[in-house]
Amino acid sequence: MAVTAALIKELRELTGVGMSACKNALVETDGNIEEAIEYLRKQGLANAAKKAGRIAAEGLSYAYIADDNSVGVVVEVNSETDFVAKNDVFKAFVDSVAKQAAKSDAKDVEALLEEKWIEDETKTVKDALTEKISVIGENLNIRRFEKVVNTGDSFLVSYIHAGGKIAVLVELATESKDAALVAAGKNVAMQIASMSPKFVATSDVPADYIAHEKEVLLEQAKNDPKNANKPENILEKMLTGRLNKEMKEVCLLEQEYVLGDKISVGQYMKEVSKEIGSDVTVKSFIRFETGEGIEKKNENFAEEVAKAMQ
Repeated sequence: MAVTAALIKELRELTGVGMSACKNALVETDGNIEEAIEYLRKQGLANAAKKAGRIAAEGLSYAYIADDNSVGVVVEVNSETDFVAKNDVFKAFVDSVAKQAAKSDAKDVEALLEEKWIEDETKTVKDALTEKISVIGENLNIRRFEKVVNTGDSFLVSYIHAGGKIAVLVELATESKDAALVAAGKNVAMQIASMSPKFVATSDVPADYIAHEKEVLLEQAKNDPKNANKPENILEKMLTGRLNKEMKEVCLLEQEYVLGDKISVGQYMKEVSKEIGSDVTVKSFIRFETGEGIEKKNENFAEEVAKAMQ
């Protein structure tokens, strides 16, 4: 595949790495963006995990929990502009989509769109979406949703950050219904919103994820001039500390609790358990960040106005 200027620009925007390094990575990977990101990571030049998921679209991420705490849903509905995302009509539609998903058996958005609309059964969800597009005047998209059903041994708590830029749903494993669970759940949800963990605990990390990260870290070590004369078995031993550090960053219960005093989130949950007199831990979580992974088109508002005037 030809390495074009557009490809180099895209890779630079995703990784923050210089043009020449991006060009070289694309040449080495025959123009494959994902492989080029991996190549740069192995060279120690890019942290794709943090850069590749940058926000690139507008809309809202929203979390809804049923009044009886029986089910919780996180949805993302996209719009073309941030202006529409702040519109009350759009916000109300997103809330309805979340309630639709909460009552639905659909496994994906495609199936959800074919269901009867919760507010008017003469229409489908797709019909309701089309109507909102006509009313609001922008293209809208129900991008994704995830649902957690409370089987009776959990307590669900939600948190929405920055008016819908990030939405989090936390499932706490506990038999308690203590009011203190709401505050504790909010604190954990804020931690998730801020620190973006990938897993609940180290025991949840798949073996292939660990193997992949070991490979990346080993390649980084090999490409470091300071390690030029070190044998591979020594380099592998050096990776243990780095890998453990990374596990603390990607596993929620291992992370340093941002609202505490040098304790982990796991230790904070033990404090909560002691406070309410019942075991409490994090069973699962969902974190949606609006627009993550979607390429945002470059827009020039002045040019749009000029075109409209013509």
